[in-house]
Amino acid sequence: MDFRRWVKRLFTVDDSILDATFSLGEREDVMKGPGGNSGGDEDKSEGKPDKPMKVRGDDRDNEQKPVSPQKPIPLSEWAKKEGKGESSRGGSEPDAGDDPIPASLDSLEEMLNKTFTLPQNKDIIVRHLIIGLPEPRRALLVFVDGLVDKVVINNFILEPLMLLASVRPDTDPGMGDMERVLRTLVPGNQVERVTKFRNAVKQLLMGNSVLFIEGLGEGLAVETKGWDTRSVSDPKSEQVIRGPHEAFTENFRTNTGLIRARLRSSRLVTEIIQVGQTTKNDVAVMYLKGVANPKLVEEVKRRVNGLSLDALIDSGLLEQYLEDPPTTLFPKILSTERPDRVVAFLVEGHVALLVSGSPYALVVPLSFWSLLHTPEDAYLRWPFGSFIRVIRFVSLLIAVLLPGLYIGVVNYHPEMIPTDLMMAIAASRETVPFPVIGEVLLMELAIELIREAGIRIPSVIGPTIGIVGALILGQAAVQAGIISPLLVIVVAVTALASFTTPNYNLSFAVRVMRFFFIALAAGFGFYGVTLGLAAVLGNLVSAKSFGVPLMSPVAPYRHSNPDIVLRGQAYEQELRPEYLRTGDSRMQEPVNRRWDAWSRAIRPQPTKEGPRMEDTGAKRRKDDSGARGQGKDGGNGESGGEGGGKDS
Repeated sequence: MDFRRWVKRLFTVDDSILDATFSLGEREDVMKGPGGNSGGDEDKSEGKPDKPMKVRGDDRDNEQKPVSPQKPIPLSEWAKKEGKGESSRGGSEPDAGDDPIPASLDSLEEMLNKTFTLPQNKDIIVRHLIIGLPEPRRALLVFVDGLVDKVVINNFILEPLMLLASVRPDTDPGMGDMERVLRTLVPGNQVERVTKFRNAVKQLLMGNSVLFIEGLGEGLAVETKGWDTRSVSDPKSEQVIRGPHEAFTENFRTNTGLIRARLRSSRLVTEIIQVGQTTKNDVAVMYLKGVANPKLVEEVKRRVNGLSLDALIDSGLLEQYLEDPPTTLFPKILSTERPDRVVAFLVEGHVALLVSGSPYALVVPLSFWSLLHTPEDAYLRWPFGSFIRVIRFVSLLIAVLLPGLYIGVVNYHPEMIPTDLMMAIAASRETVPFPVIGEVLLMELAIELIREAGIRIPSVIGPTIGIVGALILGQAAVQAGIISPLLVIVVAVTALASFTTPNYNLSFAVRVMRFFFIALAAGFGFYGVTLGLAAVLGNLVSAKSFGVPLMSPVAPYRHSNPDIVLRGQAYEQELRPEYLRTGDSRMQEPVNRRWDAWSRAIRPQPTKEGPRMEDTGAKRRKDDSGARGQGKDGGNGESGGEGGGKDS
């Protein structure tokens, strides 16, 4: 090969890949030659010998016939050709439709083999047995290995059917075989009759066992769930000193039981909705009937029922699917792993969502101030609860603004600090070769790396790596003259302040906004920081969570308990949040300490006439309903602040 041909090959596009056009359809349908005939496969069908593939040589580049490029057909066209429509889903499961359960066990077994890919699928167990009825019948017991308790199956299903059926007296000769098995031979605590094959498959995948009897055309779904789960343990991300030390687990019924154990009310409703065409996860919608706004409950169920997806692995995915349009960095749905906190929100009139397999619960709607609250605030006396809340709010401002303010002071506004301090800062930066913005970004990125490394490495050495890494990096950077000592203090205080954020999702928003304010301060100084604050506040007051303004009850202002920034005394928390439009707006009576003469003297006495629900909060909403334009009922059934019913 000479040099000229070698250079020519460098600038030649090899399009030989188009000789075998890729397509999702059949080759004879889409691979048409220039003359309109099919290639390749059609030639073989006519008995013509296969033509050897031409190898393009270096000396025959000019003699190669041009190949007409053929594009792959769009997926929508292929779906139409196959008769599946544009919404066909290749990953969906085979659907048995509404086919009834066949009376013949042989036909039933064929349907099971087709649905569960038996016998290749080793998780599905099909147990053949004979029930000792007056007329012995063949039966099938089907269950999923790993999801059931085999002790329950052996002792309370197989043993009664195979050994005790023949010795039990027939108390009612006119009773049918299925009825007799249901009433006398299966002592399970939850037994359901199923007549559709789809329902039987659903019961199997939920961990139940299904019994089919020859000639009856129906089955019995017996509750036998028994897979291994993690026991209830301490919370990992919401630890407290004073308060319950229990957290949700991955077990769905354990989580609902933890809430039921603390909220022993007949008005607590748990509605279960199945989400995910492949995973089929259970989503529990929990609320207090008569307290939660009915329109809020219907809106939550509408959004959950409106989800069309294959898999719902965790509540974090459900949070992203349900939240209002993501126009802000701040979370719009509260996630928590503490049952006591969920109970507190349910009592106020919120709605809770639990996802099977997830140790976190979701609470809607959300107020921004709740992101900075912890359960411990209520369990401590009010001076101490208010004190730690003030620290938390100040820490939020420090974590967001301190690096930006440092850059603004050093670069643009040195006159705003004392002269001695300014001289000390200038002296410490004398040997630093980088500008202030470079220093700050370098240290902030180092802190983020240490934080992420401390999470990902094993928990035994994680905290040690974080502390040692920060000390070594900071000391080495100062001694090398790369970073000024004062900046190390600024970054360390910022990192400590960010660690006080009680909500995990809010901490991510704080970390991202910190870099936003650093960029604004580097470009415009304090003016940029001020404009950034105005933009963030404007974004917060315009955001909504399920029709409720995120900054409620401050913007727009609504009368509420003394529980926004400062925590009032426990006996002063009388009203439920007004922005929820709850059915019963009062959580406790004005005089709840009846033994206290001072409380009886200064608090208004409840009237003996009229129900408890007719309180001052409801009357106040009724009086100012005309000003808000929400009708004569004062918005008593709406889930929202300003126009909540419409937005939700």
